[in-house]
Amino acid sequence: MSSTVTVRKIGNSHGVILPKAELEQLGVSEGDKLFVVHTPDGIRLTPYDQRFARQVEAAEDFMNKYRDVFRELAK
Repeated sequence: MSSTVTVRKIGNSHGVILPKAELEQLGVSEGDKLFVVHTPDGIRLTPYDQRFARQVEAAEDFMNKYRDVFRELAK
């Protein structure tokens, strides 16, 4: 199933209003947080998971710490 949404000005920002069906499918409601995941095909919205957020932050810290090693391995 697909649907369209419209980008609207909300204060000094812009946003989209998600239809009720999409909110129910995500299992979220007003006030809940969402992850915005960038993919090669666009973006993906997923419910916010604090445990997963901490794991992602730890992975980013690790990759930043060993950036030079990863560059060498990529050659």
